[in-house]
Amino acid sequence: MTTIFSLENHDEFIGRHIGIDETTRGEMLGELGVSTIDELMQQVVPGNIRIEKRDAAPAHSESATLGRLKELASKNRVFKSFIGAGYYGCITPGVIQRNVLENPAWYTAYTPYQPEISQGRLEALLTFQTMVSDLTGLEIANASLLDEATAAAEAMSLCMRTSKNKASNTFFVSKDVHPQTIAVLQTRAKPIGVELVVGDHTTDLDGLDCFGALFQYPGTSGEITDFTAAVESVHAKKGLAVFAADLLSLTLLKSPGEMGADIAIGSTQRFGVPMFFGGPHAAYMSTREPHKRAMPGRLIGVSIDAHGDTALRMALQTREQHIRRDRATSNICTAQALLAITAGLYACYHGPEGLKRIATRVHRFTSVLAEGLNRLGFEIVNERWFDTVTVRTTDADAIQTAAANGEMNFRRLGADLVGISIDETTTRSDIESVLACFANGQAVPTFDELDSTVIADVSGDFARESEYLTHPVFHQYQTETEMLRYLRKLSDKDLALDRTMIPLGSCTMKLNATTEMVPVTWPEFAGIHPYAPADQTEGYAELIRELEAMLCDATGYDAMSLQPNAGSQGEFAGLLAIQAYNASRGEEHRNVCLIPNSAHGTNPASAKMAGMDIVVVKCDDDGNVDLEDLKAKATQHSANLACMMITYPSTHGVFEEHVSELCEVVHDHGGQVYIDGANLNAQVGLCEPGKYGGDVSHLNLHKTFCIPHGGGGPGVGPVGVRSHLAPFLPGCPLNENEQAVGPVSGANWGSAGILAIPWAYIYMMGDTGLRMASENAILSANYVAARLKDHYPVLYTGSNDRVAHECIIDVRPLKDSAGIAVDDIAKRLMDYGFHGPTMSFPVPGTLMIEPTESESKAELDRFCDAMIQIRKEVQAVEDGTWDAEDNPLKNAPHTAFSIASDEWNHPYSRQVAAYPVASLKAQKYFTPVGRIDQVYGDRNVVCTCPPIEEYAEAVAAEE
Repeated sequence: MTTIFSLENHDEFIGRHIGIDETTRGEMLGELGVSTIDELMQQVVPGNIRIEKRDAAPAHSESATLGRLKELASKNRVFKSFIGAGYYGCITPGVIQRNVLENPAWYTAYTPYQPEISQGRLEALLTFQTMVSDLTGLEIANASLLDEATAAAEAMSLCMRTSKNKASNTFFVSKDVHPQTIAVLQTRAKPIGVELVVGDHTTDLDGLDCFGALFQYPGTSGEITDFTAAVESVHAKKGLAVFAADLLSLTLLKSPGEMGADIAIGSTQRFGVPMFFGGPHAAYMSTREPHKRAMPGRLIGVSIDAHGDTALRMALQTREQHIRRDRATSNICTAQALLAITAGLYACYHGPEGLKRIATRVHRFTSVLAEGLNRLGFEIVNERWFDTVTVRTTDADAIQTAAANGEMNFRRLGADLVGISIDETTTRSDIESVLACFANGQAVPTFDELDSTVIADVSGDFARESEYLTHPVFHQYQTETEMLRYLRKLSDKDLALDRTMIPLGSCTMKLNATTEMVPVTWPEFAGIHPYAPADQTEGYAELIRELEAMLCDATGYDAMSLQPNAGSQGEFAGLLAIQAYNASRGEEHRNVCLIPNSAHGTNPASAKMAGMDIVVVKCDDDGNVDLEDLKAKATQHSANLACMMITYPSTHGVFEEHVSELCEVVHDHGGQVYIDGANLNAQVGLCEPGKYGGDVSHLNLHKTFCIPHGGGGPGVGPVGVRSHLAPFLPGCPLNENEQAVGPVSGANWGSAGILAIPWAYIYMMGDTGLRMASENAILSANYVAARLKDHYPVLYTGSNDRVAHECIIDVRPLKDSAGIAVDDIAKRLMDYGFHGPTMSFPVPGTLMIEPTESESKAELDRFCDAMIQIRKEVQAVEDGTWDAEDNPLKNAPHTAFSIASDEWNHPYSRQVAAYPVASLKAQKYFTPVGRIDQVYGDRNVVCTCPPIEEYAEAVAAEE
């Protein structure tokens, strides 16, 4: 095999990213009985969709890539932002930036579906939930949502589901809500038949029958409003009241819960997370106890393990889309875990008094600014404020020009209105510089002069009197030494890619390279407001254009939108584009969506959100879409067929040979083909969904294109389309576009702050590297299948007895032969130092394994050796050597404490429990808790940080 490396490119990235070198690749191909990778691809990828090799885009070295990104970053101009509107400058504590945001122990972790190996990030997320619950004054909070605007939309849906006013389809929105939030609400309301009424809560609410209402607190204008009467009016109609609340302000202001709110939503961005040109940021939602089972997103709960010790887990909604599908409460199956963890740790580092000091400083600086503006003769429109003043002026253009000349950005709220928002980073000289923009020749009062006369306090009915952040976690880590050790303690509890292969099928857990991650926290990318003027963001614009072109080239589509900030939002945007396209042709009646019964649960959930009627298509015994059933359903619903959603390769891990014919059937009946991009890691450089029949796809950039999973977010889910759908991609939140379907996130480019990651990955890989990645992902999966097939049946293969980039092994027979369930194998793998594969999806009782191209043959062999040894352990149960209930699989995982216990009454040795293979002697990971009691956790839902003694009392009561 010819090497692609040269002396001139000694730091070539491809060989660093792909874990299989040429020698071991040959060995693995030999195990499969083929001589070349091309021969294997011919057996796996159908010839009628396979494309020719390309090398138009060259691979670049890591140093050259960082140099090019520096060039792009330098084209951005980082002005001091006073724009506000939900995005603020903040200071990320260095200890958190270096040891969380920039630490692979945190950003390479997977979603904590296996809680025993996720206790560190679960603890950090429980802290986040506690912070949100305390500050909002509501009993329960989730572990984050995608952004404030989509959180508001989720709250609207929650009100619709749980409000006792079932007669109304109207949702009221205060006109003082952030405009981007209103725009996203409009996008989300229309498909589900909700009438959105935007108005003045003092005049438009009383006579309006509504199932819910949303208020901004403080408002986008900066006004602090007493919404007590408005909330009472909503409750009188049996509706629910939602507050979009700024968390920092709630250290000084009465909480939403104290004002009668049923739900609170918002962003935690200003708690140590950079603006990132719009994202990623952790939104939050909190609500009252009765609504906890209807709340969307993830909920971290407290349970106990097999030893009766406290343990954490995801509660209630865990992967509910797979169960409820079109009846799911939301299509969201991810979150913003890494950013939520950062925000929660920011609160720990500062503590309640530190947060209050920051808020008091922000409020005082705002009051000083207001006094200065008054002295210069300007009217402050809002009567009360926390961090924002709206100024009336006849010289708005001149003022903004002066600000730009001073490298500052103000917000334009109207022809004669300018908004100025203060944040944690604002200095005394900044206030004087702002005042100078308004002075127009007048003497500018100094900060000290104004400060000596201003009385700045939030008093009267708005003052917060209730306590918050009382748990010890918010009081113990306020020195860098203590915080550093706490972060190390948390990360040591977890398994992430920095320790081990994570063989999750459908999740593509490959390493996020350091070079890709480095630019994320550069100020030129991190420090820019999403609504900064275009002439300050030319570097971002160039990067975005190039990334869109790269993704179009990789998929065969004609246009791409990077706005969706998760795969679920990309699905929704793609389906809306189809609906809008049909409407533009006078075919609004087309609303039937065909979905195979094997599809990922977000597919039917997204289709339902888009207002579609779902018709299920069968799969055959080989896991393929049943072509005859598809033809029958397409014919039956031909007049109303909008689209079909498929995953390719199939959810069962196979390249279906008839995919082009499937697409033709749908097209012949006037429908569009939506191809879920979850499994794109098997296709790049080998086949293109936009060329073999797809009309639209969302791409999971946190899978194929290396954005990190971050313990369950961030993600980016851009949507690619053929040219006829391009006019119907999501529009800018602040601009009206008659053809666009409206925005699906609060920022035009969604989570723009992490787009440099996939750009760098593609730039470093080039056409050759991208194809090699797909080839080696397929090679690795087939190698694993070949090594395991004599020990576990491989459930689905293609016509040449090959799998795609993942394989499903069937462990269901072991339940009958030994009483060993899929959970037992996954938990036992923890004793071997592995995260378990995907359990029970798409087939209950099976394991889906995706090794990815990043893993070496040695690591693949280590995993296969573990699985083979586990099969021998099952054999010992089948033979009666070990008791059916007291064996290493049923008791897994084994903690260090249990191994070191004075008593050991099991029929197997401590060594078998802890060191079942010799390689573990050199490096051993112990789970911090034993197997967690899932039923107990759902029966006793505790989702904030209670005192330790309460855990003990709960356990005693259960016993």
